[in-house]
Amino acid sequence: MIEISHGSIDNPFFNRETLSETPLLHPTAVVRRSRMGAWTYLGAHCVMLDSDFHAYSYTGELVDIYNAEVGKFCNIAARVRINPTNHPMWRASLHHLTYRSHCYGMGEDDLQIFSWRQANRITMGPDVWIGHGAILLPGINVGTGAVIGAGAVVTKDVPPYTIVGGLPARIIRRRVDPEVEQALTRIAWWNWSHEQIKDTLADFRKLDARGFALKYDR
Repeated sequence: MIEISHGSIDNPFFNRETLSETPLLHPTAVVRRSRMGAWTYLGAHCVMLDSDFHAYSYTGELVDIYNAEVGKFCNIAARVRINPTNHPMWRASLHHLTYRSHCYGMGEDDLQIFSWRQANRITMGPDVWIGHGAILLPGINVGTGAVIGAGAVVTKDVPPYTIVGGLPARIIRRRVDPEVEQALTRIAWWNWSHEQIKDTLADFRKLDARGFALKYDR
Protein backbone atom coordinates (compact mmCIF):
# COMPACT_ATOMS: atom_id res chain seq x y z
CA MET A 1 0.00 0.00 0.00
CA ILE A 2 1.37 3.39 -1.03
CA GLU A 3 0.55 6.64 0.70
CA ILE A 4 -0.33 9.31 -1.90
CA SER A 5 -0.67 13.03 -1.45
CA HIS A 6 -1.97 15.09 -4.33
CA GLY A 7 -2.43 18.83 -4.41
CA SER A 8 -1.69 21.25 -1.59
CA ILE A 9 -3.38 22.52 1.53
CA ASP A 10 -2.79 26.25 1.90
CA ASN A 11 -2.58 26.27 5.66
CA PRO A 12 0.55 27.10 7.67
CA PHE A 13 -0.10 24.31 10.16
CA PHE A 14 -0.03 21.71 7.38
CA ASN A 15 2.69 23.30 5.29
CA ARG A 16 4.87 24.15 8.29
CA GLU A 17 5.10 27.79 7.34
CA THR A 18 6.39 30.05 10.08
CA LEU A 19 3.95 32.49 11.59
CA SER A 20 5.35 35.81 12.77
CA GLU A 21 4.50 39.05 14.49
CA THR A 22 2.85 40.09 11.23
CA PRO A 23 -0.64 38.54 10.93
CA LEU A 24 -0.96 35.94 8.18
CA LEU A 25 -4.10 35.98 6.03
CA HIS A 26 -5.05 33.48 3.38
CA PRO A 27 -5.35 35.29 0.01
CA THR A 28 -9.11 34.60 -0.03
CA ALA A 29 -9.73 36.01 3.46
CA VAL A 30 -11.53 39.34 3.86
CA VAL A 31 -10.80 41.63 6.83
CA ARG A 32 -12.41 45.02 7.26
CA ARG A 33 -12.31 47.54 10.10
CA SER A 34 -10.53 45.01 12.32
CA ARG A 35 -7.27 44.55 14.17
CA MET A 36 -5.11 41.42 14.41
CA GLY A 37 -2.34 40.67 16.86
CA ALA A 38 1.04 39.00 16.39
CA TRP A 39 1.31 35.32 15.43
CA THR A 40 -2.29 35.19 14.19
CA TYR A 41 -3.67 33.35 11.17
CA LEU A 42 -6.96 33.69 9.27
CA GLY A 43 -7.80 30.77 6.99
CA ALA A 44 -9.25 30.40 3.52
CA HIS A 45 -12.52 32.15 2.70
CA CYS A 46 -12.80 33.67 6.17
CA VAL A 47 -14.51 37.00 6.75
CA MET A 48 -13.77 39.23 9.73
CA LEU A 49 -15.54 42.55 10.22
CA ASP A 50 -15.38 45.12 13.03
CA SER A 51 -13.42 42.82 15.32
CA ASP A 52 -10.28 42.52 17.43
CA PHE A 53 -8.38 39.27 16.96
CA HIS A 54 -5.68 39.00 19.59
CA ALA A 55 -2.22 37.44 19.49
CA TYR A 56 -1.72 33.76 18.62
CA SER A 57 -5.35 33.13 17.70
CA TYR A 58 -6.14 31.32 14.45
CA THR A 59 -8.99 29.93 12.38
CA GLY A 60 -9.70 27.13 9.97
CA GLU A 61 -11.44 27.88 6.68
CA LEU A 62 -14.87 29.43 6.06
CA VAL A 63 -15.10 31.20 9.41
CA ASP A 64 -17.22 34.36 9.80
CA ILE A 65 -16.40 36.75 12.64
CA TYR A 66 -18.40 39.93 13.13
CA ASN A 67 -18.22 42.51 15.93
CA ALA A 68 -16.21 40.33 18.29
CA GLU A 69 -13.34 40.51 20.74
CA VAL A 70 -11.37 37.29 20.28
CA GLY A 71 -8.86 36.75 23.08
CA LYS A 72 -5.30 35.48 22.79
CA PHE A 73 -4.54 31.87 21.89
CA CYS A 74 -8.07 31.08 20.65
CA ASN A 75 -8.48 27.99 18.48
CA ILE A 76 -11.32 28.32 15.97
CA ALA A 77 -12.17 25.36 13.75
CA ALA A 78 -13.60 25.50 10.24
CA ARG A 79 -17.07 26.81 9.43
CA VAL A 80 -17.57 28.55 12.75
CA ARG A 81 -19.80 31.62 12.80
CA ILE A 82 -19.26 34.20 15.50
CA ASN A 83 -21.99 36.82 15.96
CA PRO A 84 -24.33 36.27 13.00
CA THR A 85 -26.40 39.41 12.78
CA ASN A 86 -29.95 39.53 14.12
CA HIS A 87 -32.91 40.88 12.18
CA PRO A 88 -35.50 43.29 13.66
CA MET A 89 -38.20 40.74 14.58
CA TRP A 90 -40.43 43.41 16.10
CA ARG A 91 -41.04 45.01 12.70
CA ALA A 92 -43.73 44.09 10.20
CA SER A 93 -41.00 42.78 7.90
CA LEU A 94 -37.72 41.05 8.72
CA HIS A 95 -36.25 41.97 5.33
CA HIS A 96 -33.19 44.17 5.22
CA LEU A 97 -34.86 46.60 2.83
CA THR A 98 -36.24 48.24 5.98
CA TYR A 99 -32.72 49.20 7.06
CA ARG A 100 -30.55 48.75 3.93
CA SER A 101 -33.03 50.94 2.12
CA HIS A 102 -30.50 52.69 -0.09
CA CYS A 103 -29.81 49.44 -1.99
CA TYR A 104 -33.46 49.34 -3.07
CA GLY A 105 -33.75 52.99 -4.04
CA MET A 106 -35.89 53.73 -0.98
CA GLY A 107 -33.85 56.46 0.67
CA GLU A 108 -31.29 56.47 3.43
CA ASP A 109 -30.32 53.42 5.46
CA ASP A 110 -31.63 53.00 9.00
CA LEU A 111 -28.47 53.45 11.07
CA GLN A 112 -30.23 52.52 14.30
CA ILE A 113 -30.29 48.87 13.29
CA PHE A 114 -26.54 48.83 12.68
CA SER A 115 -25.93 50.53 16.04
CA TRP A 116 -28.15 47.91 17.69
CA ARG A 117 -26.10 45.13 16.13
CA GLN A 118 -22.79 46.70 17.12
CA ALA A 119 -23.98 47.01 20.73
CA ASN A 120 -24.34 43.21 20.90
CA ARG A 121 -20.62 42.46 20.71
CA ILE A 122 -19.24 39.01 21.52
CA THR A 123 -16.30 38.83 23.92
CA MET A 124 -14.07 35.80 24.22
CA GLY A 125 -11.34 35.16 26.77
CA PRO A 126 -7.95 33.63 25.97
CA ASP A 127 -7.30 29.96 25.20
CA VAL A 128 -10.83 29.15 23.97
CA TRP A 129 -11.43 26.22 21.61
CA ILE A 130 -14.43 26.39 19.27
CA GLY A 131 -15.26 23.17 17.42
CA HIS A 132 -16.24 22.72 13.78
CA GLY A 133 -19.43 24.44 12.66
CA ALA A 134 -20.34 26.03 15.99
CA ILE A 135 -22.42 29.21 16.03
CA LEU A 136 -22.09 31.89 18.71
CA LEU A 137 -25.10 34.19 18.85
CA PRO A 138 -24.85 37.94 19.46
CA GLY A 139 -23.99 39.45 22.80
CA ILE A 140 -22.56 36.44 24.62
CA ASN A 141 -19.36 36.17 26.64
CA VAL A 142 -17.10 33.12 26.43
CA GLY A 143 -14.82 32.66 29.42
CA THR A 144 -11.12 31.87 29.47
CA GLY A 145 -10.21 28.29 28.62
CA ALA A 146 -13.74 27.29 27.59
CA VAL A 147 -14.50 24.61 24.99
CA ILE A 148 -17.46 24.83 22.58
CA GLY A 149 -18.34 21.52 20.96
CA ALA A 150 -18.67 20.99 17.22
CA GLY A 151 -22.04 22.05 15.86
CA ALA A 152 -23.09 23.78 19.07
CA VAL A 153 -25.36 26.82 18.98
CA VAL A 154 -24.34 29.05 21.88
CA THR A 155 -27.13 31.31 23.11
CA LYS A 156 -25.86 32.10 26.63
CA ASP A 157 -22.61 33.06 28.31
CA VAL A 158 -20.06 30.25 28.71
CA PRO A 159 -18.24 30.19 32.07
CA PRO A 160 -14.43 29.91 32.13
CA TYR A 161 -12.90 26.44 31.79
CA THR A 162 -16.27 24.90 30.95
CA ILE A 163 -17.13 22.52 28.11
CA VAL A 164 -20.47 23.16 26.38
CA GLY A 165 -22.21 21.46 23.48
CA GLY A 166 -25.54 20.83 21.85
CA LEU A 167 -28.38 22.85 20.38
CA PRO A 168 -28.85 25.03 22.27
CA ALA A 169 -25.49 24.59 23.98
CA ARG A 170 -25.53 23.38 27.57
CA ILE A 171 -22.79 22.73 30.09
CA ILE A 172 -21.31 19.22 29.74
CA ARG A 173 -18.63 19.45 32.40
CA ARG A 174 -15.78 21.56 33.70
CA ARG A 175 -12.33 21.33 32.11
CA VAL A 176 -10.56 21.81 35.44
CA ASP A 177 -11.71 22.13 39.03
CA PRO A 178 -12.18 25.59 40.61
CA GLU A 179 -8.85 25.42 42.45
CA VAL A 180 -6.90 24.84 39.23
CA GLU A 181 -8.94 27.48 37.42
CA GLN A 182 -8.04 30.06 40.05
CA ALA A 183 -4.37 29.13 39.85
CA LEU A 184 -4.30 29.35 36.04
CA THR A 185 -6.03 32.72 36.25
CA ARG A 186 -3.35 33.97 38.64
CA ILE A 187 -0.58 32.62 36.44
CA ALA A 188 -2.14 34.20 33.32
CA TRP A 189 0.38 32.47 31.07
CA TRP A 190 -1.37 33.98 28.03
CA ASN A 191 0.22 37.30 29.01
CA TRP A 192 3.74 35.86 29.03
CA SER A 193 6.21 36.96 26.41
CA HIS A 194 6.94 34.83 23.36
CA GLU A 195 10.30 33.87 24.87
CA GLN A 196 8.76 32.92 28.24
CA ILE A 197 6.32 30.58 26.51
CA LYS A 198 9.09 29.13 24.37
CA ASP A 199 11.23 28.51 27.46
CA THR A 200 8.40 26.66 29.24
CA LEU A 201 7.13 24.73 26.21
CA ALA A 202 8.32 21.43 27.67
CA ASP A 203 6.07 21.93 30.69
CA PHE A 204 3.08 22.83 28.51
CA ARG A 205 3.63 19.48 26.81
CA LYS A 206 4.34 17.14 29.70
CA LEU A 207 2.30 18.59 32.59
CA ASP A 208 -1.47 18.47 32.87
CA ALA A 209 -3.34 21.60 33.94
CA ARG A 210 -3.03 20.78 37.67
CA GLY A 211 0.68 20.02 37.42
CA PHE A 212 1.28 23.21 35.48
CA ALA A 213 -0.68 25.23 38.07
CA LEU A 214 1.29 23.69 40.97
CA LYS A 215 4.60 24.53 39.31
CA TYR A 216 3.90 28.11 38.24
CA ASP A 217 1.40 29.47 40.78
CA ARG A 218 3.95 31.18 42.99
